[in-house]
Amino acid sequence: MKEGIHALAALMFWAGIVLGLRGLLLAARLIFKPPGMDRHATAVGLGWSMGLGGAGILIGEGLFPPHGLGIPVAWPALAVQVWLSVFCAIVALVTFFQAVSGSRESRRWLVPVLWAAASAGCWLLPRANPKPVEFLTGHIFMSPSSLGAVATLAVAAVTAISLASRSARAKGIVATVATQLGLLVGCVVFGLPFLFLLVTSFKEDQDMSSPHGIVWIPRVKQTAPVLDPESPYYEAPYKGMTVQADLEKANPDGTLTLRIAHPLYFGGFTFNVPKAQAKQIPRDMELVTAKLDGQDVEGVIFQKLPDGSQDVEILKPVSMKGQRHTFAPKTTAFVRPMSLRWKNYVEALEYLPPEADYGWVYLRNTLWLVVMNVLGTLVSCSLVAYAFARLRFPGRDVLFKIMLSTMMLPAAVTLLPQFLIFRSFGWIDSLKPMWVTAWFGSAFMVFMLRQFFEQVPYELEDAAKIDGCSYLRSLWSVMLPQVKPALAVIAIMTFMGAWNNFMGPLVYSSSPETLPISYAVQLFNGDRNTEPGLLMAFVTMSLVPVVALFAFAQRFFIEGASLSGFGGR
Repeated sequence: MKEGIHALAALMFWAGIVLGLRGLLLAARLIFKPPGMDRHATAVGLGWSMGLGGAGILIGEGLFPPHGLGIPVAWPALAVQVWLSVFCAIVALVTFFQAVSGSRESRRWLVPVLWAAASAGCWLLPRANPKPVEFLTGHIFMSPSSLGAVATLAVAAVTAISLASRSARAKGIVATVATQLGLLVGCVVFGLPFLFLLVTSFKEDQDMSSPHGIVWIPRVKQTAPVLDPESPYYEAPYKGMTVQADLEKANPDGTLTLRIAHPLYFGGFTFNVPKAQAKQIPRDMELVTAKLDGQDVEGVIFQKLPDGSQDVEILKPVSMKGQRHTFAPKTTAFVRPMSLRWKNYVEALEYLPPEADYGWVYLRNTLWLVVMNVLGTLVSCSLVAYAFARLRFPGRDVLFKIMLSTMMLPAAVTLLPQFLIFRSFGWIDSLKPMWVTAWFGSAFMVFMLRQFFEQVPYELEDAAKIDGCSYLRSLWSVMLPQVKPALAVIAIMTFMGAWNNFMGPLVYSSSPETLPISYAVQLFNGDRNTEPGLLMAFVTMSLVPVVALFAFAQRFFIEGASLSGFGGR
């Protein structure tokens, strides 16, 4: 009951906000007097809007007063069956009013009745929770300055709209601005997931969750390089690579036992190395600030004691530099300026096995698969589609229908035969099974290209034949330039399919040397799913080529979507 009243209060509050904005718009119209305005009707509308709007805001705030400047919000948490019931009920109402507004001959009462029956049926379906409707309620708290800024922007927007509506030319400007703002809002809404991915890839672990909501501006702990004589940090060779390691112990035979810290894939491994081959290097230590005798100091944490206190060497002020002090728990604060943690990308690559060469092997394999799949699909599908569209030979239509019938075969049906064939060729654990088949065409791509080829006038090809062009020359010089949008769409679709191919590597690859990025992302997710910063950094790196492709090829994609055989001229 309490949640329902809170939801009603939120509804009344937001209705009051909408009516208040309408009242502001009517007030601005009275002030600036646009042509064709009925002053009496506008004044009456202003009074009703401001009165009802103020009442809605007061009642909404009064039913559940927040502790501070808070805006009541509520959202219905419904079961799937209830959402379906609500959707069917809305459609039933829409179709009912359409039937009522139509002529007697065109009234179709069966449609709203069926939708109403579907709504009732969905409502009566069994549910795990006996309560059909529950509300998630709360408040959005705002500071006085933020609330004032929002109110100022609302007044400014209403004033600008009223001023612009005074001329016909300005109305067109208003429509254009409104359209662009709508597109901008759409871009923001649909771009939020990608923005969240990008921001999370630069966060530290402590910013992944916050009681104040999503942290959109990352902060990074500042560090300083320090040579620590008590806990030395070394750089040494290990299995043909250079690693950074902590000193485990010094052996009597003159060697050092080191524990690897970087790269992270070998983190925790220990090995022995001659002391002459180990070079001591500075260690990045976290900076903290604290109060010492009433003075602000800044230093690095040398040691965290068991009781939670910290042993800090002071760096600032210069007069106290080098002094060591022990601070009680919770008396120090990390220096965390607004910044981006680029180390997430470095550490994500360091967690990859050495066979991956910091991800270069995955990228190289993926680029090879993409290039060979795109080239193979374009070449094979163009030749086959041209033959089906332009050449006359016995059994052409029968072969075309047989080819189309292969589209009805599920991939799971052909998976095992293909695997047996490739195993007999000795291609298992290689990239060949994932790109060789592209050079044998795709039924859907051939069908689409054939439809485009058939839209090209035969006169163009006849003119090419008169000039002495062969079939292949006509295809290259006359036909393909006319279907550039279709070729671009096929290239984009093939690129996306090859880049995101997960089933192929899962079946045919068994070593890191033959894995593409799609499968590497899944393996990385399984290993590091508790570290969202590293996971988001790895995913972001895998998305960069796809985003770049879309940015450069969106014009061709839109042209191809129009299904015009002459879009590329």
